[in-house]
Amino acid sequence: MNNIILFDGPQREHLLPFTYLRPMGELRVGLLTVRQKWESCLGGKASYITREYLSDLFPIVISERNYIINAAVLPDDELVARILDLHDNEALLEEGDLIAACLDEQQFSRMMEDEPLGELTSFDCGCSLRMLNSLADLLNEHERELRNDFTLLTEGRRSQPLPASNRFWGSQKDLFIEEGAQVEGAMLNAGTGPIYIGRDAVVMEGSMLRGPVGIGAHSTVKMGAKLYGPVSLGEHCKLGGEANNVIFQGYSNKAHDGYLGDSVIGQWCNIGADSNNSNLKNNYAEVKLWSYASRRFEPTGRQFCGLFLGDHSKCGINTMFNTGTVVGISCNIFGSGYPRNFIPSFSWGGPAGFKTYLPDKAFETAERVMQRRGKQLSADERVAMLKVFEDTAEFRSWEKRS
Repeated sequence: MNNIILFDGPQREHLLPFTYLRPMGELRVGLLTVRQKWESCLGGKASYITREYLSDLFPIVISERNYIINAAVLPDDELVARILDLHDNEALLEEGDLIAACLDEQQFSRMMEDEPLGELTSFDCGCSLRMLNSLADLLNEHERELRNDFTLLTEGRRSQPLPASNRFWGSQKDLFIEEGAQVEGAMLNAGTGPIYIGRDAVVMEGSMLRGPVGIGAHSTVKMGAKLYGPVSLGEHCKLGGEANNVIFQGYSNKAHDGYLGDSVIGQWCNIGADSNNSNLKNNYAEVKLWSYASRRFEPTGRQFCGLFLGDHSKCGINTMFNTGTVVGISCNIFGSGYPRNFIPSFSWGGPAGFKTYLPDKAFETAERVMQRRGKQLSADERVAMLKVFEDTAEFRSWEKRS
C-alpha cells in the first residue's frame, strides 16, 4: 500500500474558513474528500503536512517510500499515471511549484528540516491541472468531481434494487443504492446525472432528486425536498427544502423549507427553518467573496455564488443571507434583515449588530451538538478552535471599539 502525504500549500489561506479546523485534504468536493480521492486513485493511505496547531488532530505518517502531493490538486488519470511513474527522489513541478514528489524516508526528513535535499530530479508536470485555488473553485469543480466520485465508488459493484414505490427516470447504471439505504415514494431523475445513495441513508417520501446527487452514509433527505444537482451531502446530514449546487462537508443540517444554492456548508452546522440565501445579484453582476488571504472582497468569476458557512456555525429561523456571504467558524446568526456578507469567526448576532461568542460558550454548544451524533469535542479540537479564536480577533471590529 502506497504511503501518501498531502501538504497544505499557499492555497490554504484562500480556502478559509473551511481550512481553519482541517487540512486541505479533508475538504469534500463531490462525494469524496480530496484525501479519499487520492487514496482511491493511488491505492494507499494518506496523512498530512499541515499547520502545527492541527498536527495532533491529523498526525503525519512517514514510510520508507512516500508520495508527497499538493492537497490543492485534484486527481485525474493522466496525473495519477505521472505520479506512479516517479522513482525515488523525483518530483513533478508546475511553473516551479511542487505538485508531487516521491521521497525516501531520509530525503523526506531533510525536507521537513529545511535541509538541502541533495539529488532531487524534477520534471515539468506536463499535464493540465485542476486545483482548488479559492472558495469559488469548490463550486466550479463540484459537478465534475461528483460524477467522477460516483464512478470511483460504484465501478464493478452492484446496486441494491430501487423499491417499486419510487418513480425513476434514466439508466439504471446511473443509480446506485448502498446496503441499508431506505428510499420510498420518491422521484429520482438520473437522466441529468448519476444518483448515489449511501449506506443507511434515508430518502423520505415525496422527495425529488435530479442528478447528479450524492447522499452520504446515514444522511437523510426530508419529505418533499427538491434537490437539483449537483448536490453532495457528507455523512450524517439532513437536507430539506430546495437545494442546488450545494456541498455539505458532513454532520450538518438544513432540515426544513427554504432555499440553499451555490453554497458550501461546513461540519456541525445548522440552518434554521425557512432560512434562505441569495445566489444571484439583482443586477446579475459577478459576485465578490471575502478573501482571508487578501483581506478584501475578491471577484469570483461567478454570476451564481451563495453562502460559505464555516464549521460549528448556526443560524436561526428565517435567516436571510445575501449573495456571496462568508461566515467563519462558531458563529450564531439570527434576527430580521440581511446580516453582513462577511461574518468573522466567533460572532454572535445579526443585522442589528454582533458581539463575541466566547469560546467557553461555543464549546458548550459544540459538545451538545456532537453528543447527539455519538461524538465528543476532544481536547485537541478545543486547542485548535482557541487558536482560530485568537487568530481571527483582528476581524471582530467591535472588540477594538469596546
